[in-house]
Amino acid sequence: MSDKPSRNNTERDFSHPLTGSSSGSTSRQPVWKKNKSTLWHYPPKQRKYRTPLFLIYSLLNKPTILDLSPEMSMINAFTREGYDVYLLDFGALGYEDKDLTLDDYIKKHIQKGVRRALLHSKADQISVLGYCLGGTLAAIYAAVAEEPVKNLVLFAPPIDFKESMKWKKWDRAFKNKTLPVDELIDALEFIPASGVKSFIKTLTLPITVTSYLSVLKRAGDENYVKKWSTINDWANDHVPFSGAALKKIIGDLYINNKLMNGQLLIENEKVQLSTIKSSLLIVSALDDELVPPEMSQPMMDKTGSTDKTFKTVRGGHVTIAVKGKLPEFLIDWLHERSSPT
Repeated sequence: MSDKPSRNNTERDFSHPLTGSSSGSTSRQPVWKKNKSTLWHYPPKQRKYRTPLFLIYSLLNKPTILDLSPEMSMINAFTREGYDVYLLDFGALGYEDKDLTLDDYIKKHIQKGVRRALLHSKADQISVLGYCLGGTLAAIYAAVAEEPVKNLVLFAPPIDFKESMKWKKWDRAFKNKTLPVDELIDALEFIPASGVKSFIKTLTLPITVTSYLSVLKRAGDENYVKKWSTINDWANDHVPFSGAALKKIIGDLYINNKLMNGQLLIENEKVQLSTIKSSLLIVSALDDELVPPEMSQPMMDKTGSTDKTFKTVRGGHVTIAVKGKLPEFLIDWLHERSSPT
């Protein structure tokens, strides 16, 4: 994809935004925009650290799960701790974005977004945080980054796809052509939000059914039902997907496990997890049926980081995002590795 301005590939710099906007609960301002992606800045009331946080979420859902409400906001929790927070929101693609590749996301969106965050914050180092598939993207970016990534924090990142029995069923379907994914993507070129929703629902059964049963059991708990309803609304609000990016994600990451095997190419450059030297923290939820710990932990043995920690917490896939407060170990870990003001 060319960097020349076009209808579906433009860049805008918001060096001096006149007004902020709010999504969920935390005040924010746009800093930079490329195509449908927007880099948002969430300033803390009292800045305590010079090392900003750069958040990357999944390509399948909106990142609003990170800032749903004052009681359920990871972003708000980070700003309360005194961090400048930057979120790269990939937005909702249109059919004109059908050729957007995984390479584009890494090099032209994430890498450029990190550079813009460093420029905007006037920081000399940055912490990159990725959640779910955003964690996979963050790991790929960190392995090819030219920027000073001080810390890499990954929440429930799918990294090693051979370690999950749930995913293996899909793997067999793809490999024996029971589900001819390449042909389907070539025919569609672009997957609308409704198609993404159908795929996710099929993938997560019977987890989806179980979540409805759980809310029925606690129907008399008004707070629980309200929280569940908010999360459920988000979970059913998917975004469209580029066919070119999906094809590489399924073929290279999912079926052939190329990130773990050191065979993934981004703009003809091999992605080697061993090149990651940043301080590394991986957090997995013990009750996460979508991305269980065994899909994340193998990365620990692949990176070149000398400072690396793997932690597990109780809860499901989005528990950390909607908790409303950060685990003490995460607060301490970042505090020790972020430069105080």
